[in-house]
Amino acid sequence: MLRPRKPASPFRYFNSSPEVIRLVVLMYVRFPPSLRNVEDLLFERGIDICHETVRLWWNRFGPLFAGEVRRQRVSRMRGFGHWHWHLDEMYGKLNGGMVYLWRAVDHEGEVLESYVTKARDKKAALAFMKRALKRHGSPEAITTDGLRSYGAALTELGSREKQEVGRWANNRVENSHLPFRRRERAMLRFRQMRTLQKFASVHANVHNHFNHERHLVDRQTCKQRRSAALVEWQALVI
Repeated sequence: MLRPRKPASPFRYFNSSPEVIRLVVLMYVRFPPSLRNVEDLLFERGIDICHETVRLWWNRFGPLFAGEVRRQRVSRMRGFGHWHWHLDEMYGKLNGGMVYLWRAVDHEGEVLESYVTKARDKKAALAFMKRALKRHGSPEAITTDGLRSYGAALTELGSREKQEVGRWANNRVENSHLPFRRRERAMLRFRQMRTLQKFASVHANVHNHFNHERHLVDRQTCKQRRSAALVEWQALVI
């Protein structure tokens, strides 16, 4: 009987160790340094790589790590029917034009979905919601702002009764925009929609993984959660 073939390691063509690659991706995505800042910080630790290597590694391994984090979280949380979602869109400039980044955040402040479109209409809202519902299941309630595209999309999905609209009810997702805004400024904006889509998805999942809610727990609990998150990160794609 033939044994099932073990999947090939994604690190097999790289001379650097997986630990170094994970560290580089973590530093660049989670924190707001530039490519050259990461190069200099690693040089102080005795790791000599070029900033273009940092760019290559986050493009190659960032989506891989983020996908693994998302699969683990969705498998744990998909059965919870009491989810309360918050939806909002934020604008961004791309080569002089305007694009919109749609974001869905749950009641715990973790980003569920990020989706980039050129328009802010019913079609874009519907595509965004279908994508989020397919991956994360159906929530108990959905809080949005006053944009009519949300209501039209929810009506077509048959979930209009779940919508909640309030002046201050959507502060959860408004505050969630801030970490990505800080990262966007450090990168001096984006130049392509696919790059924005890729980085938004990767950044959201890495941010979720290291979201320890330190303002809600004591120091000892925060340290335990941080250690557990680092251990899980080091075990990704082994």
